[in-house]
Amino acid sequence: MNLMNVVEKELEVKNEFPRFIAGDTITVHYKIIEGNKERIQQFRGVVIQRVGSGHTETFTVRKMSGNIGVERIFPISSPFIDKIEVNKHGKVRRARIYYIRDLTGKKARIREKKF
Repeated sequence: MNLMNVVEKELEVKNEFPRFIAGDTITVHYKIIEGNKERIQQFRGVVIQRVGSGHTETFTVRKMSGNIGVERIFPISSPFIDKIEVNKHGKVRRARIYYIRDLTGKKARIREKKF
């Protein structure tokens, strides 16, 4: 057995988050520590990609703040993530939707998946 797998299993943090993929709109509730105060900040945007596996998995969320696009990379096993809410499931044909960075206005919308 690989030694790295043994160490990852031991240090693994069990977080139960809903299933989401690229194109989904999610809200990440993230703990912010300022001095001795702690608060929860919400970051709502579209998932651009999910990279890695297991303990080292990360996902990138992009949102528009005014006219400026803001991207943030979150590690899936971070103890600072309080919870993740899936607001809507998007219908995309790629695993990494970098092309959304160049689109503005109505072209940047992602169609919602119908179940």
